[in-house]
Amino acid sequence: MTDHIAGLRISHVVQPIARPVSDAKVATGRQVPLAAVDMVFAEITDEDGTTGTGFTYTLRAGGTALQALAEEIAPMVIGARGADVQRIWEMLGWRTNSLGACGAAFHVLAAFDTALWDLKARRAKLPLAQLLGSFRDGVRVYNSGGQYLQASIDEMSQAARDSVARGIGGIKMKVGQPDWREDIRRIEAVRDAIGPDVALMIDANQQWSRAEALAFCRRVDGMGLEFIEEPLDARDHAGHGALAAQLVTPVATGEMLASYDEHAALIAAGGARVLQADCPRIGGVTPMLRVMELARSQRVALAPHFVMEQHLPLVAAFPTEGWVEHFDWLEPLFNERLEIRDGRMWVPDRPGFGLTMSDTAREHTKRSVTLRDSPEGGD
Repeated sequence: MTDHIAGLRISHVVQPIARPVSDAKVATGRQVPLAAVDMVFAEITDEDGTTGTGFTYTLRAGGTALQALAEEIAPMVIGARGADVQRIWEMLGWRTNSLGACGAAFHVLAAFDTALWDLKARRAKLPLAQLLGSFRDGVRVYNSGGQYLQASIDEMSQAARDSVARGIGGIKMKVGQPDWREDIRRIEAVRDAIGPDVALMIDANQQWSRAEALAFCRRVDGMGLEFIEEPLDARDHAGHGALAAQLVTPVATGEMLASYDEHAALIAAGGARVLQADCPRIGGVTPMLRVMELARSQRVALAPHFVMEQHLPLVAAFPTEGWVEHFDWLEPLFNERLEIRDGRMWVPDRPGFGLTMSDTAREHTKRSVTLRDSPEGGD
């Protein structure tokens, strides 16, 4: 038996969102509503015929560029041993180093890296969580669906009740209205809808200045919120640290950061009591494990951003209880569904991430390139 990589396929998939969503950045004109998610999938097959599937994503722009870069560096993977995941990550990282140790380069590395970890777990016939060393079979799950700024109070309240009835354990809602009083009204309405025992989080999407953030966060600091997310510019580590030091409610941030080093700087500044690292944005499972160890050593909680499909086994392998964020946007791209009940998302017992690409993913593919046996094997 051999685990040398014999072939791979790189695919650019565009998954539409049924109803475009808006956050505070849209309300202030800095962004446009989000209408689709661009994905780049890597399917890596070894000489024994085992295939690992991974992916990365981008929002609003960059999908074509990620696909092009993935195609350019993919030949380097052919012939490597699939078990040498960290070595391959370093190899690809140095090849893309001129682009910076972050950003688009790391997004692309994530597609290969997550596929290789999936392959490694499949060869071991283990769910990825067990391969990494699982602490629990289910992870607390919260939902952001229905809680965007374009939704009315009635729509938000009903969506929150529906989520709780489905078995979701927390609700996160967007804030950042021009009038802070409207945000307070909306928070109070959602709390009334879900009751006192369901976790409630708020997300400002980098909306406020330091003074505005402090004023608003003080107003809500006694409302029993699970956390306040991204009150400031995502890279204002010092500002997040200063704000967090003045609040009882934990500050959560980190989703926009694109490397281990950025997360280390954020934690050193005391800017996050809840870390929202994003596996695809920082380069995949390999760097995510380093970030998780840093969070563990500094007693920082873990609640990764988006892509529950990748984050579920990772949070299950984190020593202390964390959260995964539920979005159904990507579900059509996979044949399997993740189980939610009793406030948790349950780790599947299938090998690897436990997911396979669906016919819908193939239908939504804009471009796909396959390499086999040698760099000259593309079609």
